[in-house]
Amino acid sequence: MEFTTSPDDDEELFLVAAAGGDQGALRRLLERHRARLRRMVALRLDTRLSARVDASDVVQEAMLDAARRLSDYERERPLAFYPWLRRLTADRLADVHRLHRREGRDVCREERQGVPDASSGLLVDLLVASDTTPGMALDRDEQRRRVREALGRLAPRDREVLVMRHLEDLQVAEIAAILEISVSAAKMRHLRAIERIREILESDGHGPAS
Repeated sequence: MEFTTSPDDDEELFLVAAAGGDQGALRRLLERHRARLRRMVALRLDTRLSARVDASDVVQEAMLDAARRLSDYERERPLAFYPWLRRLTADRLADVHRLHRREGRDVCREERQGVPDASSGLLVDLLVASDTTPGMALDRDEQRRRVREALGRLAPRDREVLVMRHLEDLQVAEIAAILEISVSAAKMRHLRAIERIREILESDGHGPAS
């Protein structure tokens, strides 16, 4: 009988080997997540920084952090590997944004209006494209304006879970691990975000987002 290993089994093998000093295993372990991490950063990178900061550089710094801390991670296993790696990357991205503020650039006023990242437009596109309600048969630009306004009225944590689920394509279990909540709470937060957008649009006299 022939046995095969799953991607999760492969990751566990790479992780143990990498923590033991196998540099080849370390490279393979990190490379399998590079594209996902780059997308996460690109979605959240302040558009005013895009000309000076490359998402790949942020990810590379996070991977260096991961390589230094891997032995401790493998010993303690505070959470699943990808959520841990993503958290390191998010910390690096936060450092980039903090440096931007320390350099004296006026971002506070703009951040009160919503962080200008790539996820905003992509979320609007996703919600407009998925809406098949006859009452929303409006000019696309008008639809986009109304959905953008609805997203702007969401609580930041509700908007974040939409980005994680629909733009990063994270599984609910991964979202729960990253947010340090239960899987059922993550499902509820996602549902609440969708329902809140629907309520906002309906209260404004427009059809619901689906």
